[in-house]
Amino acid sequence: MHKKETVPLDELAKALFTINRHAKTASDPKHLYYIKKESINRLLKEKRAEKIGLHFSNNPKYSNQHSTLLVKVDKYFFHIPPTKDDFKKLEHLGELDQSYRNPSTKMSLSQAKKIVYRYIDWQPVKKTQNSRKKYRSSYFTPSSLGKMDWPPSKTKRRTR
Repeated sequence: MHKKETVPLDELAKALFTINRHAKTASDPKHLYYIKKESINRLLKEKRAEKIGLHFSNNPKYSNQHSTLLVKVDKYFFHIPPTKDDFKKLEHLGELDQSYRNPSTKMSLSQAKKIVYRYIDWQPVKKTQNSRKKYRSSYFTPSSLGKMDWPPSKTKRRTR
């Protein structure tokens, strides 16, 4: 195993901010939220990020109010799902402060992913060549010719 590379905290915070911004508008944000949460959890373990407290979520699930964990990474703040332990140990800060905004950052999503992947040592799953699906037109209907019982089992010959 190669020596773990230390990614500068400010670079990592900017990458997480970019990933989070894109995740909010992505059609399938699961992967982006996963790498964000994975990174923040590692930063917390390494004591390079700090748990601030709990907030009520702006997007209640199924009309139920729930809380998210507010975490500070460098000059940025992020929300991740809290653990049961967080509810016991941290202060609940109430409603989200809408006036606060993270610093503006210009970074491409691909650049942000590279930084985070390097940090969490994540490798994309390689797609094998065999797994490609054969192209099938949606207009193609397989022929039923040759699939009927032939010769017919009941003959309809007239006897005289």
